[in-house]
Amino acid sequence: MNMSFKNDFPILNQKVNGLPLIYFDNAATSQKPNCVLETLDNYYSKYNSNVHRGVHELSQQATNAYEASRETVSKFIGSRKSNQIVFTKGTTDGINLVARSWAAENLKRGDEILISTMEHHSNIVPWQMVCDQIGAKLIVAPIDQKGQLIMDEMIKMISSKTKLISISHVSNTLGTINPISEIIDIGHKNNCKVLIDAAQSIPHFSVNVEELDCDFLVFSGHKIFGPTGVGVLYVKEEIYKEMKPFMGGGDMIKEVTFDKTTYNEPPFMFEAGTPNIAGVIALAKAISYVQQIGMSNINNLENELLSYATEELCKIDKLNIVGTATQKASVISFNFEGIHPFDIGTLLDQMGIAIRTGHHCTQPLMDFYKIPGTARASFAFYNTKEEIEIFIKSLKKVIKMLT
Repeated sequence: MNMSFKNDFPILNQKVNGLPLIYFDNAATSQKPNCVLETLDNYYSKYNSNVHRGVHELSQQATNAYEASRETVSKFIGSRKSNQIVFTKGTTDGINLVARSWAAENLKRGDEILISTMEHHSNIVPWQMVCDQIGAKLIVAPIDQKGQLIMDEMIKMISSKTKLISISHVSNTLGTINPISEIIDIGHKNNCKVLIDAAQSIPHFSVNVEELDCDFLVFSGHKIFGPTGVGVLYVKEEIYKEMKPFMGGGDMIKEVTFDKTTYNEPPFMFEAGTPNIAGVIALAKAISYVQQIGMSNINNLENELLSYATEELCKIDKLNIVGTATQKASVISFNFEGIHPFDIGTLLDQMGIAIRTGHHCTQPLMDFYKIPGTARASFAFYNTKEEIEIFIKSLKKVIKMLT
């Protein structure tokens, strides 16, 4: 069954360093199925045109496809209305948009923003910038050695000063699935807005914004088998009135004079300039592709891969898995005693196996574990147990070479 999935992805059917490619770097970016590649080609070869305000046929085709994609995304994440979907460049762009358009406009000196120790730099730096600008304070919730939030401690950190909780749904480094429903409930009981970084959850299992009741949610297209350079920001509709655009030009205007500019309605107010039209349309195709497979099927396949890989890695003496939470997505970070992760990654590449090494844009998390970085294998539904078997054998060879 998995082989049929693999055949949908042309990049996976090649050799690297003379050996069949085994791609275990899906947390960094996923590969793209034929239908997504064909959608990109079809747009540029048949109806490439700028969206909105164009009366000619190509512009109307592009506009219809672009706005239909907004509907597709909206339904996929369970949003009540498609106008709650803002297209961005990616997760980082979405978080920065909220930081500038909402946080910088609504927070004041002494207010607090709560994040966690496991956050990606993209969910740290924008809040530091806002805090520096307005005199707010960034508070960091602790985790335990397993890589799980210490919820009792986190709850104690929430006070009347806390105006925003910004938290990853799934850790890109540890694979930890955070209890975001509980966090959202606690946040709202304390009159706190909650932003969910869903970059690492969206590709793996169903996410429903209405059920979660989050205020903001962000994700990237390239993590869910779509193109790079396109992402999504979901905004709860009533929050729009608290936001101001921070980029000007293009579709975000209604009327411009030298005296004054009036802004368009959301979501267009936050989509300045020519958008990534091809990327948006291809993202919708990627979503349709995973929906055909079924998110529950994807989740089951990936959980099997995670369990098998974890079981096999645990058999290797002196290998330490970093992040052993009870609830995990298909990400495994690990280190081997006395071997630098870069060396592991470099030698595995010579064997046709792509993993990620380094701090994974989570330097404070590495500081918590007192390590410079990890080797990270991350799986998608198109990966197989056979590939994991080759990976384990190859890793053992690498260890033997380096010890």
